[in-house]
Amino acid sequence: MRILLAAALAATGLAVLATPASATVKPSVVTRAALDPALVAGRGADVDFAEQEAENGTTNGTVIGPGRDAYTLPAEASGRKAVKLTPGQYVEFTLPEAANAITVRYSVPDAPGGGGITAPLDVAVNGHKRATMTLTSQYAWLYNQYPFSNDPNAGLLHPDWWITECSCVPDATTPAPEIAKPFRPNHFYDEQRLLLGRTYRAGDTVRLTVPAGSKAAWTVVDLLDSHLVGLPHVEALAANVLLFGADPTGKRDSAEAIDKAIAFAKRTHLKVYIPPGTYQVNRHIVVDDVTITGAGSWYTIMKGRQVDLDTPAPDGSVHTGVGFYGKDAAAGGSRNVHLSGFAIEGDVRERIDTDQVNGVGGAMSDSTIDGLYIHHTKVGMWFDGPMRNIKITNNVIVDQIADGLNFHTGVTGSVVSNNFFRNTGDDALALWSEKTADASNTIDHNTIQTPVLANGIAIYGGRDNTVSNNLIADPIREGSAIQVGSRFGAEPFAGRLRITGNTTARAGTYELNWNIGLGAIWFYALEKDIDADIEVSGDHYLDSTYNAIMLVSEWSVKDRYAIPKVRFKDIRVDGTGTSVVSARVKGSASFGNVDARNVGAVGVNNCGSFNFPPTGSEFSLTDLGGNDGGWLAPWMLPNTITCDDRPPVVPPPAPAPW
Repeated sequence: MRILLAAALAATGLAVLATPASATVKPSVVTRAALDPALVAGRGADVDFAEQEAENGTTNGTVIGPGRDAYTLPAEASGRKAVKLTPGQYVEFTLPEAANAITVRYSVPDAPGGGGITAPLDVAVNGHKRATMTLTSQYAWLYNQYPFSNDPNAGLLHPDWWITECSCVPDATTPAPEIAKPFRPNHFYDEQRLLLGRTYRAGDTVRLTVPAGSKAAWTVVDLLDSHLVGLPHVEALAANVLLFGADPTGKRDSAEAIDKAIAFAKRTHLKVYIPPGTYQVNRHIVVDDVTITGAGSWYTIMKGRQVDLDTPAPDGSVHTGVGFYGKDAAAGGSRNVHLSGFAIEGDVRERIDTDQVNGVGGAMSDSTIDGLYIHHTKVGMWFDGPMRNIKITNNVIVDQIADGLNFHTGVTGSVVSNNFFRNTGDDALALWSEKTADASNTIDHNTIQTPVLANGIAIYGGRDNTVSNNLIADPIREGSAIQVGSRFGAEPFAGRLRITGNTTARAGTYELNWNIGLGAIWFYALEKDIDADIEVSGDHYLDSTYNAIMLVSEWSVKDRYAIPKVRFKDIRVDGTGTSVVSARVKGSASFGNVDARNVGAVGVNNCGSFNFPPTGSEFSLTDLGGNDGGWLAPWMLPNTITCDDRPPVVPPPAPAPW
């Protein structure tokens, strides 16, 4: 699959397969991750909003996409389509149910020198203007190599790195003989919430119009989420932060007042209550043995600036910002922390990996985090263990520069359930067993959409973990929906790993460094063997761009590391651009009741570890029966070499009921 990217990308930021969109009024179409909800019933988060894709709305604008090629606006859109509006144009949605609030996901151009612009978007309901939203690209538009730059005119960040120069990279970003600028623009989208001031009924229309005077040459609308937000939560018997001097107007910094409320609550065994308002907080609030609750994430907003530190902190941070942090694990960590019912609005516009500018961080054992909305921080939640027994539920984490949530080093006995992630700049959910294994954790019923870099869910080492009933859609590059990886210095896999009942959609990205397509789920043995009791069962892999399943090593270690045994059973594969299974490593896997249809190439692309001995591939497959669709032909077993390094891609049809 070749990238369709015009040279005009540098000027407009757009690479599109553009088709005029009809302005005929359309009924409401509710989707989940741009899919018919019936296809994902029982999977992903149970969210309190209805998602509607802009391309299904009524518009006099232009539908862009579909397209899945990195560094293009369609690729980063939910469902790989969106609507481009120029000044005076609109897109209109019909509410499927009662709503009093909306979330708009959008993109507007960057400033010529970087740093973003602001642009208006008028919101009308039933023909009556309700508000003008001020859109911004200040938190979008990154460029260049990892960890990226905000400067579209920057030279290579790492001139000594090997740069992929193949047809898989847009001509406009090929750095030879001199760097074409901007180099690899990405992270185009942002989103914004709006309370409408009253409740509207199903059938009412919400129109988003770019006013004639907008200084944005174009505005792309990806989707609209409509919400019915309840009344603010009130906690009468609590340490109310207003009594300690907190400012709900956001004009004065409230961090010290919140600290005082926390100290009082701990002495008196009360909760801390943060009533409706916007509270300016520009540093970490350290929490231990305390319950902090807000009026709800639409009403209680903790908003901070990113602050330069005079000298780097011991951990290497050069900035601080708003966040709720447990004590360091080295200092014993925190316990019995309970956070709920508020939003954290950060101000992070660049990725600096040493910075502790996350929404929630530190170490918190025997704790809960529920009902937060986290926006514009580096990582929504990053926990450095060892720590145990934290339950993370019902949160929305969007528009992050890096990960959505990361369990780093020895997080055990914990649950991440019913959370919603969109537009993370790295893994949306990760278990990273660096130095100490993450163990006995469950990642269940979460929804992940459009991670710009890396994976939807990544498991780096560890033991006895479960990934179940999640919905992951539209990963963009250098990763895919689910990864099981021996990399980043992780402890080896041990015990059991269960990956069960998940659905992926439009996954399987192009790995620009290798110039090959990945699988919707991929196992990567880079630093050690992946040798544990691993079972993948009940997953549905829908509309995979390349392979559904990949097992791979890296060329430099291909004869050192293996994936000895993985069991796949009770799986449905509906559409692959290439194969059902791609094996590029030594080892083996078994398959039972794996049904596949709409397979673009040979069912098994078996390269082994590329030594091609006369005895066949170094990777063998076992047929446990019930594998329908003809993808696992008898002649392929156990280890026939069927290696085609880059088979032609046949785009599959849209997923349909099985």
